Amino acid sequence: MTKYNHIFFDLDHTLWDFKTNSRLTLKEIHTHFSLEERGEISTDQFIEVYEKYNYKMWADYRNGKMSKKTLRTERFRQSLYRLGIKDLDLSFEIADFYVENSPVKRALFPGTIDVLTELKEKYILHIITNGFEEIQDIKMTQSGLAPFFKEIITSEKAGARKPHPAIFNYSLQMANASANECLMIGDNQLVDIEGAQKIGMDGVFFNPEREKTTVKPKYEVNHLKELLEFL
Repeated sequence: MTKYNHIFFDLDHTLWDFKTNSRLTLKEIHTHFSLEERGEISTDQFIEVYEKYNYKMWADYRNGKMSKKTLRTERFRQSLYRLGIKDLDLSFEIADFYVENSPVKRALFPGTIDVLTELKEKYILHIITNGFEEIQDIKMTQSGLAPFFKEIITSEKAGARKPHPAIFNYSLQMANASANECLMIGDNQLVDIEGAQKIGMDGVFFNPEREKTTVKPKYEVNHLKELLEFL
């Protein structure tokens, strides 16, 4: 029998398929705002450039170098500029469209609902996410994830972002739990696994892309259903 009573999940890229949902929204943006006509920009070009800037700026946001407001618009302004479109108003319009439409997408990683259904019978489940609070709530509701979780801890509620120990300690307080009875499951080795380990919480590295492991998680899985082999 496992020693865990509480399981904490990351949301984006772990349960909610961020890449699929984001790309669906970016394709809608490309069509809705006629980007092909504005600069002969293909859908693939737009997605590639945007994802590059978004990845970098999310790292800056996580490290406290960029505000939430700046991140939301600047990733699109710089992407459009790189693609030859110098239109600040358009970048604001696209930013609003993305924030409104991306969270309602419902793609989850394979096996998500089945795994959560089984785990909920044995454990108390929670979410720890760096995502924007109002957006994460929509994702949880629209995708059908909300009923599985007791606490949904966002970095905005905690006043700190993963991997800072403060958000994990805040999560323990919210769950009324100790670190040694908790398990953190996430896709980011530094942010989710190493961050949890620093406060004494075991981690499961969810690694569907089979990345090279640079930390030493308690467990590693490539598919969510593998969790049921030891939980």
